[in-house]
Amino acid sequence: MVVATPIGNRDDLSPRARQALDEADLIAAEDTRRTGRLLSHFGIKTRQIALHEHNEDVQTKSLIAELENGSTIALVSDAGTPLVSDPGFRLLAAAHDHGIRVSPVPGASAVVSALSVAGLPTDRFCFEGFLPAKKAARREKVKALQDESRTLVFFESVHRIANTIEDMRLIFGDTRRAFVGRELSKLHEQCVRATLAEIKEDLDDGTIPAKGEFVIVVEGSEKGQSDGLKIDMNQLLKELSAVLPDGQAAAIASKLTGERKNDLYRLILELGSEKTE
Repeated sequence: MVVATPIGNRDDLSPRARQALDEADLIAAEDTRRTGRLLSHFGIKTRQIALHEHNEDVQTKSLIAELENGSTIALVSDAGTPLVSDPGFRLLAAAHDHGIRVSPVPGASAVVSALSVAGLPTDRFCFEGFLPAKKAARREKVKALQDESRTLVFFESVHRIANTIEDMRLIFGDTRRAFVGRELSKLHEQCVRATLAEIKEDLDDGTIPAKGEFVIVVEGSEKGQSDGLKIDMNQLLKELSAVLPDGQAAAIASKLTGERKNDLYRLILELGSEKTE
């Protein structure tokens, strides 16, 4: 069984999930200490085993053997629905390969929770998980999503939230609408829907504190919904700055794309610095 657990508020654990955890022979948990606190709260004494990204290959073989011997195993992550940016894929794939029945016990999900209150289109969306930690790789990934027409959903850590929003502001543009969900379902929950520029200001002045866990939802690109010519901003700026002064290159790119000259000038400087790193 793949069992969803609360993303914050323990009362979000469904009666069915509680029963599944209580009746299972074994719980495969991402962090047994964290799951242990949840189990203790509900008086559940089922034995646990750790299953995380560093031991999943090793543990999968023994867990499959337990399942083939008739054991019932509940797979849980630290919070939310397992396998959504969490371990468990190898175990689930192996279970399917061995013809073992797999059943979901649905419940909380930070992705769906954020989408439900974001006030942005939800008919089509894509989940991108965590962006790369290093600036150059992160910006490259954001640039690749610049013309994506579907609503975008990301997870982000407290240490990188400001830098990630700044990268999105520079690449997606100041006026792109977005949503930040902080500490969803927890005591200090905060939900902010605004433009990327406004969200960056809120982070800078502490209106959105750099505390807790974050989900970012970003409106899809209107450019991506048309069949018109797509401009690779990164390549355009590289080509222009190779033959023109940076200021002139930014001005021309601004006229062609409608983006702010100052933002493009800053991006040219960033691209130049990446060459020397």
